[in-house]
Order: sequence, then structure tokens, then C-alpha cells
Amino acid sequence: MKRVAGLILAAGKSERMGSPKPLLRIYGRTFLEHIASEAQQSNLTEVKIVLGFRAELILERLPQLRQYVIINPKYEKGQLSSLISGLKTLEGASLDGVMPFLVDHPFVNRQLINQLVDSFSNHDNPIVTPTYRKKRGHPLIFGDELFPELLNAPVDQGAQVVVRKYQDKILHVETDEAGILLDIDTPKAYQEYVLNRRTLNGD
Repeated sequence: MKRVAGLILAAGKSERMGSPKPLLRIYGRTFLEHIASEAQQSNLTEVKIVLGFRAELILERLPQLRQYVIINPKYEKGQLSSLISGLKTLEGASLDGVMPFLVDHPFVNRQLINQLVDSFSNHDNPIVTPTYRKKRGHPLIFGDELFPELLNAPVDQGAQVVVRKYQDKILHVETDEAGILLDIDTPKAYQEYVLNRRTLNGD
């Protein structure tokens, strides 16, 4: 099996939400605890967490995660800056790929992670993405051959620059996990999909 590290990107300001997204709750624990726990119990080689805005507050609430944390002092530059911070920390780890988790996409579980790692291990595609009813979601896997491009991509444009460049080489892995499409970045989305447990079908 290929060696894939998980990077949980949780450094942003959460401006649209109005409070730190890593500390919102799902399944009886915070978003950050849930993603970290599922990632750590999966087939990922290692898991790191990238914090920035309100990092000390988050670590005061979740001190057990401190050992996994990387601080991104440039978090205001966007998500890609956090991915770059994580990749730089992982340099020399002999990895085949990296799986970035977005903290506002909390509906992940170890079964999904393992499905993606298995697919990545059995194919040579540089990017793997889960799909639900043929729609792309998160988390993705980037192969190590793309690390230099991610490290040098324009921070204001994000990793999507690299995704678009390799559009025809992406491996799509169909799942039955509708949650891969859900972005919980506003109070309304949190109320609907987390507190009220609304599904994508409106059930």
C-alpha cells in the first residue's frame, strides 16, 4: 500500500461562520476531533493538523491534539498556504501522496479514507477524488509527483490550479457518501446539515 499522509487544514478565519469552525460540534465531538480521529484510525501513514487563526484557543480546548499541530503564520493567505506549510513539514517523510482534509467538510470517516487510499495505491493517477452521483467532493489525494507544483502554485489561486492542469488524469472514486459534497461554512449550513441532520435529498 502506498504511503499517504493526512493534512487537516484548519487555519482559516471562519469569517462566514462567525466562530472557529474547528470547534463546531458533530457526532458529539468537535469537527477537528472527528476528522483527526477518523484519519488516525485509517490507513494513512501519519496525520498532521495545520492551525493558524485562534490556534491557542483551539489548543486550549483540544490539548490532546497539540502533538500533531503545525502552525501556519501565513494563514491569511488562504488554504493553499496551509497545505504548503504541511508539505514542508512532511519533507523527507518518503511519502507517495498527501490527503488534505478541509475542516469545513467534516463528513469523513475511516472507511471512505481507506477506500481512497486503496484506489490511489492500485492506480498511477496523480490525483484521486471521491464522487457522489458523479459529483466531485473531498478529500482528494495528491501524488508526490505533484508536491513541487503545489509548493510553487500561486497562493491566491489555491490547489485548484493543479487540479485543473491534471483534469484528464484524475481518478474518480464513486462512493455512497453524500457528505463528501457538504461544505459547512455558514451558520445556515451548520443548522441544516449538522444540527437538523438534513440530507442532500432533503430527507
